[in-house]
Amino acid sequence: MMARFNTSGLDDLINDVIRLGDAGKEVGDKMLIAAAVEVKEAWKDSAQRHNLKDTGDMINSIGYPRQPKNVGDVRTIDIYPKGKDRKGVMNAEKAFILHYGSSSIKPTHWVDEADEAAAPQVQEAMEKVFDNFMNGRE
Repeated sequence: MMARFNTSGLDDLINDVIRLGDAGKEVGDKMLIAAAVEVKEAWKDSAQRHNLKDTGDMINSIGYPRQPKNVGDVRTIDIYPKGKDRKGVMNAEKAFILHYGSSSIKPTHWVDEADEAAAPQVQEAMEKVFDNFMNGRE
């Protein structure tokens, strides 16, 4: 399970980055990382709000890689619970079940809520990185 965003509201910013060509790749990566920071915190907050904490291993494992990657011709960064908990259960599997539910667990849709809640902060963080780049501060 990974965060997926609707780019509504970010389309103009994304087009500005694309127009930068090669310089846009570097600033685009910085923008994705800034967005990932915001989404990571939103996921952790949502998991806490939904009381999805047993040992805290899943919440503490939520993260993202150091660098974005290419998926086809799209630059992306994945955000998800990594590794296994102290009982050997994959944290991503727990997050998936807690989000979508199972025969014995009611779905919470905590990731959807987190992604929606993070949208304004994501846009602000990305715009700040872009503005700093355009004004020579990065």
